[in-house]
Amino acid sequence: MRILSRILTTAAIALMGAVSVQAQAIKPEHPDMAKIKTESTNPKSKYYYPRLLKMFMSNDTVMTTEDYKYFYYGTMFQEDYNPYRPYAFADELKRTQPLYFKQENLTRAERSQIETLAKKSLEDNPLDLSQLMYRVYVYEKNQKFNLAKIWKHKLDRLLLTIANSGTGEDQEHAWVVAYPSHEFEFFNISGGSVKEREFMPPYYEKLTVLNKKGDKTTEHYFNLHHLLEQYYMKHPEEK
Repeated sequence: MRILSRILTTAAIALMGAVSVQAQAIKPEHPDMAKIKTESTNPKSKYYYPRLLKMFMSNDTVMTTEDYKYFYYGTMFQEDYNPYRPYAFADELKRTQPLYFKQENLTRAERSQIETLAKKSLEDNPLDLSQLMYRVYVYEKNQKFNLAKIWKHKLDRLLLTIANSGTGEDQEHAWVVAYPSHEFEFFNISGGSVKEREFMPPYYEKLTVLNKKGDKTTEHYFNLHHLLEQYYMKHPEEK
């Protein structure tokens, strides 16, 4: 998709820059999920999830690195959390998808269609990274460059949150995601292509990724322990 490719390219530049700047200041570490649960569900905490959600959905960039960490992982402890939730607007997505393949010359109505679906999707699931990308794109096409910059910043920070959760080099240092789909989107950002996905009991996934040049593959690990734990608590019949 040309739209997605363009947004991924610009997001990759921003993300890699952010990682290089913060590499010395932030040591990747597994998130303290017990603490995140306590803080994100406590109305008196500055990391209370509804408070962070309101901040995230606003058109500004005031959230800190810690805010993003508690927001991203705190979503797992919300009543409506389901890492395997079906997409809420499947019919609208089907009608809108052809627009993602158009190179240029989107009409005002078509841009409005993309923007409307992106906004609805993010209201339903604020961590829908694909629709977040499309929201950035349509703001750029509508020459709302300040809004595009703000929402691109939010995308970069969410991806950086994942990057800061480990190194991905082995199971011990696996990256932690709130949704399985984020594994693929995380690598799409750098232009990589997931060639193979292997579940490794009890709760790891190994992804074999082909680099942008198409001449080298690398293996990376994700930790699904926490998302599976929350899912099975609500759906014990799925065990």
